[in-house]
Amino acid sequence: MGLVRKSHVRSGDYLEGMLNEYVGGKAKFKAHKSPSARLVTALTCLQFAFAVYATFLLYYMSPAIDLRSKPDFTWATRFAQHWKKLMIPAHVVNHYQEGSAVVGSEITPFNPVEVCEHEKIDFEQKKSNDAQMIKLKTDLYREVLEFQSKSFGTETLPELMAMKSKWDLKGPTRPKVTVILNHFKRRTLCAQLDSLLNQTLPFHHVWVLSFGSPNELTLKRIVDSYNDTRISFISSSYDFKYYGRFQMALQTEADLVYILDDDMIPGTKMLQILSHVAGTEKYMNSVLGSIGRILPFRQKDYTFPSYRKFRSKEAGLYLPDPAYGITVNKIVQVDFLSSSWFLSAELIKTLFIETPFTFLTGEDLHLSYQLQKYRDAGSFVLPVNPNDKETWGDSEHRLAYVSETTVIFKDIVQVRDDQWWKALSTGYVTQWAAMNPQKIDALFYAHSVKEVKDLAPLLEKFRSTVGKKAYIVVSGGKHCPCEDAATALKWPKSVCRERRLKIFDLGVGALSGISKSEVPVVQAVYSSMRGLIKIHNPSVVITVSDIDPHVKKALKMASETNSNATTLVVLPRATVPKVLWMADLRTTALPNWNRMRISISIITQNRVNSLTRLLRSLSNAFYTGDEVPITFNMDSKVDEATIKMVGSFDWPHGPKTLRRRIIQGGLIRAVSESWYPASDDDYGLLLEDDIEVSPYYYLWIKYALLAYHYDPQVSLPELSSISLYTPRLVEVVKERPKWNATEVFKHIHPNTPYLHQLPCSWGAVFFPKQWREFYVYMNMRFTENAKENPVQIPKSRTNGWQASWKKFLIDMMYLRGYVSLYPNFPKQQSFSTNHMEPGAHISAKDNVVKHDKTDFEVPLLKEDFRTLLPNGKMPPASKLPSVNLFNQPVSLKGLKAAGAKLGQDVLRCNNVTEIVAVDHQTGLPMACAKF
Repeated sequence: MGLVRKSHVRSGDYLEGMLNEYVGGKAKFKAHKSPSARLVTALTCLQFAFAVYATFLLYYMSPAIDLRSKPDFTWATRFAQHWKKLMIPAHVVNHYQEGSAVVGSEITPFNPVEVCEHEKIDFEQKKSNDAQMIKLKTDLYREVLEFQSKSFGTETLPELMAMKSKWDLKGPTRPKVTVILNHFKRRTLCAQLDSLLNQTLPFHHVWVLSFGSPNELTLKRIVDSYNDTRISFISSSYDFKYYGRFQMALQTEADLVYILDDDMIPGTKMLQILSHVAGTEKYMNSVLGSIGRILPFRQKDYTFPSYRKFRSKEAGLYLPDPAYGITVNKIVQVDFLSSSWFLSAELIKTLFIETPFTFLTGEDLHLSYQLQKYRDAGSFVLPVNPNDKETWGDSEHRLAYVSETTVIFKDIVQVRDDQWWKALSTGYVTQWAAMNPQKIDALFYAHSVKEVKDLAPLLEKFRSTVGKKAYIVVSGGKHCPCEDAATALKWPKSVCRERRLKIFDLGVGALSGISKSEVPVVQAVYSSMRGLIKIHNPSVVITVSDIDPHVKKALKMASETNSNATTLVVLPRATVPKVLWMADLRTTALPNWNRMRISISIITQNRVNSLTRLLRSLSNAFYTGDEVPITFNMDSKVDEATIKMVGSFDWPHGPKTLRRRIIQGGLIRAVSESWYPASDDDYGLLLEDDIEVSPYYYLWIKYALLAYHYDPQVSLPELSSISLYTPRLVEVVKERPKWNATEVFKHIHPNTPYLHQLPCSWGAVFFPKQWREFYVYMNMRFTENAKENPVQIPKSRTNGWQASWKKFLIDMMYLRGYVSLYPNFPKQQSFSTNHMEPGAHISAKDNVVKHDKTDFEVPLLKEDFRTLLPNGKMPPASKLPSVNLFNQPVSLKGLKAAGAKLGQDVLRCNNVTEIVAVDHQTGLPMACAKF
């Protein structure tokens, strides 16, 4: 490739040779004694003639002269030729013409008229008479314009030109525009150059490119004939095809670049219009053109058709499309431009961030796709004034007015179909995607085939659950080829070729190549996932917790860009098959997956063996990738073995905190002061050291919170805690009768969870708002002597409980109608059990109640509890049965009525219709509220 110097520079050498021949010839005829004065005179005259000619050339080539006026140099040429004939014999001229045929063939005439070729338009505009198709296309175009008008506004040409622009076309901020013309065989170069030379905004440079063209010599002659230093000819014997012109554009120092196909003859006002619009704040970050396409829409069978499908509204639009009477009267955003591109020189480099799908075609789509993906830049077709051809991007409408004349070969159509589908699959927000925002439940991401296999059970559960939508994204390339992922999912490999939303291959290798840096991978994953999330609006993006940390960061950033609340969920691989209930949560609850924080608070003193068992069970449980802080609360009499145990204990799920009292506090303070919520999403799991938990305890808590507390469609304000334990006794009455929830609720479902007015002290999660409320209540009602407590619940053993924090919580829950959620599984299997080991209550000297261990120690759940629930999932909140403090079936409203009737709360309220309402930020009682 090379920048070719104009050949007319060599014409002086040619004439100089002829003069030397002439002088030499005269020397041979000295015998004739010709006067030397005649030779001197002839040479002087010849020198004078060429001096005059050169003077005029230099004058017209000066920057002060506007070459668009096309000065006529033919008179000077004729003058020189006349003097040449007088001074140089004809045989000398003929000798040099015969002896330098090759050189002579390159001599450029000075007038473009002598070398220009023009292409005749020998076709008539096609006009469709298919009424159905005309209606389909015009309806779709109208829908597009209406959507864009409402979304971001569309302007007519006068409105665009009235907008404020950074470019002052007549002042000091006049933009520099480099125009790039790519030519191969068409005979349109002169028409293009003539139009460009007459633009109302002068260009800075014109680069005429000839890559592998058989007409290279002709094209060069044409460029040289214009004799304009701003117009350069660049050629190469290698055909760089469609991307070569964009590669050349990287070299320009201009502000703006205008790239034209060889069949586009722009109107003389185009540079002015394009530059003005490109200087507006709204369209500064855009690529502008005159012809564009809107890609296919999804069909009723959920597939996407070919962009060339005939008689199909979903095939998209070609704009303008005179075949169907569609003209562009307002600026319209398209999915890609064809035949001409006007954009900031800075944006050109974006085209080469990713390796194109193919170099054979599709540079137009690749440019728009890359600009949106990496620069958030749109592609727009400018409107025209139908009565002024000088505002048209193609004043002869060679391409625009012959709709669908390009790319008609079947194999090329297939390649372009594959290309646009690849773009849509990797996050290109097409007009269909913008106009039809999707809403799915989950978007899975796998960076390797192993990750695909690990995520497969949960993906399949989502896809098989009625009303749920879920897709999977794979990294592609060398990391996780789509076909391998399909095999791992037991899907046919054809899913990777279908134009159907199911599996998306990012082709990460196309960007990273052989790079050892993580930057290309992060960039590819982030940019593609950001687009896919914007298109599909998933409630959650799900991946494995031990995925590459750089990829995890990219996924997190992409999720956080979605204004519609998408949450990144990172699951330990072992947990994935244990959280299939995730697919049963409402779409509105899923984004809250990461909101709650479960803080474990362990109360311990001198039972190191019990503590060891508890910590072992906590460590062996399934977690969901959340941060789970753990705090050890030790009274002042803690023994050495316990201190060493908690100090050496490794907790990988979150921070570990050790707290030790100086003065012995007793069990009431040890428990009630062991945790205080840091926020409304901070929940306290209080565990005494003789408790042991099930491997599924955390999943039960998580599921219950999401189903009953973090679902915006569920209202259950009475819920104040979640129990891990299932009681076997009615502990608040003197007789302590046996209790089996499975038998009691078998008419509903033997394993339905239920609501109970009794708080649990053997493994429970307490809610932050009610715990603040409990702090204030206990402060207002605490007495050393239980009999002095003003709250005396009829027939309740709790009235006489001494040194019990639970007694005060029971009182508050009874007075205000609060409940706890309890599990209910066969044989009273639970998520926690109490081993009834000696402590402050059990076997205490002042405790006259005898405890049978079998009444309290229940079996732990060792299997997935989901299959045991009614219909395999948590029942709706409205279907949960509720019982009062004495295990009697009572409605939630009935519970509040009982508390109001007792009338012993800190505020005196109507004991029929009102209970105390509190400020949940402080826990302070505010007023009485009706229920």
